[in-house]
Amino acid sequence: MDRHFSNRISNVPKSFIREILKVGSDPAVISFAGGLPNKDYFPVKELQAAANLVFQKSGKEALQYTCSEGLLGLRHLISDHYKTKKQVSIDPENILMTTGSQQALDLIGKTFINEGDEILIEEPGYLGAIQAFSLYQPNINTVPLLEDGVDIVEFKKIIAEKKPKFFYTVPNFQNPSGLTYSEEKRKAVAEIIVANDMILVEDDPYGDLRFEGTHKSLFKKLIPDNTIYLGSFSKIISPGLRVGWVAAAAKLMDRILVAKQASDLHSTFLSQMMIYEYLIANDLDAHINKVCKVYNEQRLAMLAAIEEHFPKSVSVTKVEGGLFLWLTLPEGVAAKKLFELAISQKVAFVPGDPFYVGKTNVNTFRLNFSCATKETIDIGIKRLGHVIGSNI
Repeated sequence: MDRHFSNRISNVPKSFIREILKVGSDPAVISFAGGLPNKDYFPVKELQAAANLVFQKSGKEALQYTCSEGLLGLRHLISDHYKTKKQVSIDPENILMTTGSQQALDLIGKTFINEGDEILIEEPGYLGAIQAFSLYQPNINTVPLLEDGVDIVEFKKIIAEKKPKFFYTVPNFQNPSGLTYSEEKRKAVAEIIVANDMILVEDDPYGDLRFEGTHKSLFKKLIPDNTIYLGSFSKIISPGLRVGWVAAAAKLMDRILVAKQASDLHSTFLSQMMIYEYLIANDLDAHINKVCKVYNEQRLAMLAAIEEHFPKSVSVTKVEGGLFLWLTLPEGVAAKKLFELAISQKVAFVPGDPFYVGKTNVNTFRLNFSCATKETIDIGIKRLGHVIGSNI
């Protein structure tokens, strides 16, 4: 039967995290594996009220086909948010609603990647992007992340040698590392992108989840014509509604729109209308602040538990927001080999391997802190610390 499949689908692995989530469905397992927002803080009643309002006001329209670009009123609200909160001017006409940010990644692959093209991503990098781009069979180059963003020396070197079509980055509370680019590093990257006539894909699902420190400039502000910006309501309202967006200059958006039309005509109109009514009737900033307060408490609880229960030879990133911590084991210790041992002790994490291109048995792993109580965090980290301490 293999001859019936395309080469591109045959060479792309399943999502490692989606497979891990099956393991985490065991209620006895304490899972730090998912990249999930905390369901206990979804605005359920407010969204139910929004849905009722949609059906009362315009139920027939909500259930009908719509334009590929998406609900114009929602695009205006998104545009207003960036203008007032981020000091970035994005025309609503240059915003395309997508089925989560993941679809936006696929549309970028469809629009820009030919087989054999050179592209550039961070190392470690978001595995959803690696999977989405891999379908289009590019050569994926990687540039290492430092504490303040990419290694600029390596960044320049790779661009000079490989001349990639675009650079994909998650500059705020990066998945998986949790790291954030400094203002200085953003400006340096922006200058290099413009000088080399490249596209920068800025994926920003976590940017509003800041617990401390100050917000940094978006690449969409620094180099608007070169930046394709990806946003999402998944981490701040609900992932189940699958409402994201992509913003780009008109010359880029025209082609992305064609890819969107070929993919699914338009994203779910009902979800867009629900989000719109929710935003009109509720204070999104207050909701985000409430969520950030909880996530920060969970982050601090996890850092304290790591300090108490992990060997001192294990290092952890210092993050100011987002959903993740990134840990490094001593050299030569493969996190993947510890995974099965951890599962046997009823605790799950994500070994670093899926976040790298062409590397295996790496000594890094990711922990999510947003979906566990402080008490559960301490129990799970203690179990994991015992596994690590007994096997390094």
